[in-house]
Amino acid sequence: MSPVNTFIIPDWDAPVNIKSLVTTRKGGFSQAPFDSFNLGYHVDDDPACVKQNRRLLAHQLPSEPVWLNQLHSDVVLDAAELVAAEFVADTNTDADGSYTTQNNIVSVVLTADCLPVLMCTRQGDAVTALHAGWRGLANGILERGAMKLLKASGHRPEDLLVWFGPAIGPEKFAVGDEVREEFLSKSQHKELISQCFIAAESDLKKIKWLANIYRLAEYRLSALGIENFSGGNYCTYNNNDLFYSYRRDGKTGRMASLIWIE
Repeated sequence: MSPVNTFIIPDWDAPVNIKSLVTTRKGGFSQAPFDSFNLGYHVDDDPACVKQNRRLLAHQLPSEPVWLNQLHSDVVLDAAELVAAEFVADTNTDADGSYTTQNNIVSVVLTADCLPVLMCTRQGDAVTALHAGWRGLANGILERGAMKLLKASGHRPEDLLVWFGPAIGPEKFAVGDEVREEFLSKSQHKELISQCFIAAESDLKKIKWLANIYRLAEYRLSALGIENFSGGNYCTYNNNDLFYSYRRDGKTGRMASLIWIE
């Protein structure tokens, strides 16, 4: 008998032909500390277990997801081109997001504290999945993904819908002063960005801040003229039952956030 999976179905204003889901750590074959629905091969889990977990996930999907080798970059690629080049299966290409305007091609990102971001158009003719750790976020991964989507679909920023998936919450995301300065140096709206960092503690060596990755992402996308945001109400660190968290556990698994056009 197969394990019982627990999925999160995003609650947002996406058209009915846009399908999306997020996996949790429940309902797979992996053993501790990857228990149990780990979907990442790169975390030193038993490859046979990861393969079984991906097979279970495939039952929910119209095709094999376009798996990526994520590097905290700002690279966003055309998922259909990757499928055509036979880069799917277990042979991943370096990128932190993919997009498509074609039906039944599944974009996916893996996370365990970093922010997964799903986007689609109001018209239901383009989608993207993006992996936004703080480095990718600061370097413009979300802007790059949004602009790729707009160019491919021919629509306007106000036509984009955004859903923020499970990430580390603002009460647990402790960062150094250099992270705050990185965001401030790359923003024209420094007052808004500074509100995303609350001083946690300070000493003579390093100032610590609690960062709100959800709000940082929203401010960055709002600057493009995007207006519709949903999600952003999870904390991977605080919910050990449902989510993997790299900051909490170190050696751990990965969840998948997926989106496609039906």
